[in-house]
Amino acid sequence: MSTILRKGHFLGAKLKALRKRNGLTLEELSARCIQRDAQTAPSVSYLSMIESSKRVPSPEVLNLLANVFQRDPSWFLDENADAEPGTEPEPDRRGPTERIPLEPAFLFSKQVLQAAIPELLAQTGTTGRQFAHLLIRSHQEMSRNDFPDLERAAESVGERRFPLGVDDLMRLCRRHDLTIRWFERKPVLARDKDREVRSMLRSFFEPPRTIYANKALQSDPARLKFDLASHIGHLVLHGGDGLKSPHATGGEMGGSPESGSAPAGLHAQDVLHAWRDFECSFFAGALLCPKIPFRRYLTREHYRIESAAKIQLTPSVVMRRMTKVSPYPYWHFFDAYPPGYLRAVYRGNGIPLPWGNLAQVTDPCPHWAVFRMIGDSRSDHGSQISVLRDGDRSLLYCCHSMRTRDMAGNLHVLSVGVDLAPALESNGVDAAQLATDLASECLRHRGEGRMSKPAVSALTMVANVLDIAWIKDALMQPARIICPRSNRCPRAERCEGARPSRAREITDVRAEVIASVQAAAADQA
Repeated sequence: MSTILRKGHFLGAKLKALRKRNGLTLEELSARCIQRDAQTAPSVSYLSMIESSKRVPSPEVLNLLANVFQRDPSWFLDENADAEPGTEPEPDRRGPTERIPLEPAFLFSKQVLQAAIPELLAQTGTTGRQFAHLLIRSHQEMSRNDFPDLERAAESVGERRFPLGVDDLMRLCRRHDLTIRWFERKPVLARDKDREVRSMLRSFFEPPRTIYANKALQSDPARLKFDLASHIGHLVLHGGDGLKSPHATGGEMGGSPESGSAPAGLHAQDVLHAWRDFECSFFAGALLCPKIPFRRYLTREHYRIESAAKIQLTPSVVMRRMTKVSPYPYWHFFDAYPPGYLRAVYRGNGIPLPWGNLAQVTDPCPHWAVFRMIGDSRSDHGSQISVLRDGDRSLLYCCHSMRTRDMAGNLHVLSVGVDLAPALESNGVDAAQLATDLASECLRHRGEGRMSKPAVSALTMVANVLDIAWIKDALMQPARIICPRSNRCPRAERCEGARPSRAREITDVRAEVIASVQAAAADQA
């Protein structure tokens, strides 16, 4: 105890720095402690006093804090440990999406873009709604999913109550003078651009205050709650004017199937409808999963997606919402339909897309967990450590994927994941070297490799600090090499279906020409 007293100042400063580097508030740190040992756990005010060096923790409290952050208790007493007092996390320089230089600037003027974008969409067959969703996704990723006005509106309506049952949503509808009228409709074949999809009309909003809902929702409380929450959001946010898409399953992007006769190009209502659909969806997630109560719930459940059933929420709502409420910001989310349509995408961690989500391509890397599970009926869920080869870089991710079916019975796969590098670096591990070593191990074993003991130890520490159970689940399986497309596969034995190409890059030919000319000149000299 005398050692703790003597080094209490450094202990408090280092605890504060470590807590901030892992994105935890004092309330969340206290909750983590309670989860491990309720008798010993310090209160929020006591933690604050420890950090400000006004109090010195007992050995029991120190051991508890060390357990939360997967450190040895002596680390807090070491004045020369890797996290110095006052150290703040380095800003993320990678960003969620790659930026391009807008030069020459005159080509990116408002007038030129207004003329060029509709022409681009028309020539590529891209609909206005697809383009609008791409704009919204980029805005969402650049904003780190932070929309405080929508959060406040949802909290005002729901008063941060959690969980909300179907009866609670019905009461909220009555409070806002919304009438629910039930109809019966079975799944039908609908046109979605140039393909037929099995779709089902779930619900829609009819101004000024009527919700039409499919009776099939009465036996599906998770989807019923989301639809009602979304329509309440439309009334609260937009006055219930009806400028909002219906809720229907099976669409390629944005939810509802698009008309097969919808012309390509950008039209007046495309961006407005897409943005309103996004706002209502975000509002519904915030109403059903208010930030603070839902974050505490995820902590108690160790971020297990299967816990959605306990509170009658869809896995999709839980996955999407955890990317927002988690103190760790480096998340991605995919919703994929066979044979490889990405219906929804969020990349708060900047993960390169396996291909664009505006069109399907024929050469996806089959080792992405979200696509591997589409064609693998042996398991309905699973976790995977992935090493993504992107140029000369090796990036490290962990995801949890789940096979499910939409209301029309269509199979699709939901996948949520995190970039492991920032968490490793925040806890003193060289993430780039770990990823490079793991990539080499995978390449030596046909694209799959067991992790070394030091790698398992480092990733177990990260899983415990983030309190995400499926990271530890993934350590039980081999890590996999993934890449953006199968024709760029770095494996010695290429993926099944990938055809070798004799095509040459002109830049490589150019370099060879320069080298040969320079060699000939050297010989003549």
